[in-house]
Amino acid sequence: MTEYKILLTGTTGAGKTTAIAAISETAPVRTDVKNNDAAFAKATTTVGLDYGELTLDNGDKLRLYGTPGQERFSFMWPILAQGALGIVVLIDNSRPDPLADLAVYLKGFEGLIRDAACVVGVGRMQTHPEPGLGAYAEALHAAGVLCPLLPVDVREQQEVLMLMDLLLTQFESKSQTYDLEKAAA
Repeated sequence: MTEYKILLTGTTGAGKTTAIAAISETAPVRTDVKNNDAAFAKATTTVGLDYGELTLDNGDKLRLYGTPGQERFSFMWPILAQGALGIVVLIDNSRPDPLADLAVYLKGFEGLIRDAACVVGVGRMQTHPEPGLGAYAEALHAAGVLCPLLPVDVREQQEVLMLMDLLLTQFESKSQTYDLEKAAA
């Protein structure tokens, strides 16, 4: 059995806690406190991390870590990123400037995104269709990031599992490329 650390990040309200709860086979560990930031219309916010676990069909285990979304807690980001196999960036399309939000997380996790697998999931596209996925693809391209990008409803277990599947597929692809490069050296 192999254990993999997966990081979920994104703005407050993007759905990190909900995504982990949707697929975790254990009750998620949460470090939520009462939200006192009027900029976010939600009762609680994560200040440390969220944690859940998922066992794959082959017995491997995913250890799921959700980061705090508020930039004032960004000191936690590099701590949580250590040893991560990959990262899922969740973006809330209903926010005032979701493309700017994406840029914050691409910069904040630049090293992990470069060295590990990455998937971007955009939520609330049903109610807020703009910007569309094309604009996100352009932003990822401009940042030099090549990764899967898809709309997601983090309340739906199958959609969150798809994010994990894409992340693991990308990791396997990067691992094979790395092995080929080592063999050629």
